[in-house]
Amino acid sequence: MGIFSRFTDIVNSNINALLDKAEDPEKMVRLIIQEMEDTLVEVRSASAKTLATKKEITHQVNKLQSEADDWSAKAELAISKDREDLARAALQEKKKCQEQADSLERELNVIDEQLAKLQTEIGQLQEKLADAKARQKAMITRQQTVSSRLDVKRTLDSGKVDAAMGRFEQYERKIDDLESQVEAYDLGRKTLADEFAELEADDKISDELAALKKKVKSKADK
Repeated sequence: MGIFSRFTDIVNSNINALLDKAEDPEKMVRLIIQEMEDTLVEVRSASAKTLATKKEITHQVNKLQSEADDWSAKAELAISKDREDLARAALQEKKKCQEQADSLERELNVIDEQLAKLQTEIGQLQEKLADAKARQKAMITRQQTVSSRLDVKRTLDSGKVDAAMGRFEQYERKIDDLESQVEAYDLGRKTLADEFAELEADDKISDELAALKKKVKSKADK
């Protein structure tokens, strides 16, 4: 099983659990990112162990190749000394070493293939993780904006604003009433300014009346 199939199973199971609990999207995204990060840590740890295994197997292969070369040299020495029996035994040992080395070489090939796939999947997961984090920021911003708009809509639709404006109007009417009461107290009362204004008005009327009499007398004389 590849890391993506494993990761998908984990995320799907958690998402289903969150959906059952009606969790919000922000929590779901945080969970997905956390799963990605945890998976990366696990995979990198497994990759390090695999590399250590490869190094150990490579060391064994080199050792077996050295032993095979050593047995080959011993076989040549035995032949040079007319010891065919020893040469045959040495060649058999060489064969054993070579077979073990070949087996380990095949194992190394498999490990190399696995490591190559692992590195590719790690790179893909890192890219997806970076993309998820970038989209997380954008999504959180959008969610906050939408939540704020929703709060405003709910406030407007709930009638609270209309009720508040209605109370303002009530307060304004009360103030108008108070002002009217104050003005009512002042009705019929002459202020000093009012008395002077009346005197000025009387003088003006007297002047106009005198001018009118003069005009009429002038016409009568003619």
